[in-house]
Amino acid sequence: MEDKSYKEYLPNITTFIFDVDGVLTDGTVTIMTNGDMLRRMNIKDGYALKTAIDAGYNICIISGGSNLGVQKRLEGLGVTDIYLGAHNKIDQLKEYTERKQIQLEHVLYMGDDIPDVPVMKCVGLPTCPQDAVNEIKSISKYVSHKNGGKGAVRDIIEQVMKVQGKWNANFDAKYD
Repeated sequence: MEDKSYKEYLPNITTFIFDVDGVLTDGTVTIMTNGDMLRRMNIKDGYALKTAIDAGYNICIISGGSNLGVQKRLEGLGVTDIYLGAHNKIDQLKEYTERKQIQLEHVLYMGDDIPDVPVMKCVGLPTCPQDAVNEIKSISKYVSHKNGGKGAVRDIIEQVMKVQGKWNANFDAKYD
């Protein structure tokens, strides 16, 4: 259930950390005859990630999956901190935040399933897509009205950036 007070956290967010499967994708996998697994990502989520990077936010991906296509897509958007094959996500969270000297209360994490629970309990603003499992919804301070892979990432990035006056702040200057 959405906690109305989540908006109080938005002005202090400096860092976005996302899971991949079920958050940046819709959680389905198409298995090809050669064994390759294909995932679908939302272009609007990609735009929001790129916009956040360009505005100076820290963006990190921590995922149990290890798909080369996912990595290439994220790198193409400018994401440089990508942890794939992460089975104990707390280790990657700790390494990343210590290396970047990020305070956990300034971190927004979006996850959708049980492996995300430990990280979500550590960060300032745990969030999830609408179709996350109940255990994740119960510990989230914000549940997006969008499903994973269907704009949930865009939803929360846009909210944070609007509150901080950074969402399309240079739109007029770029397109005059």
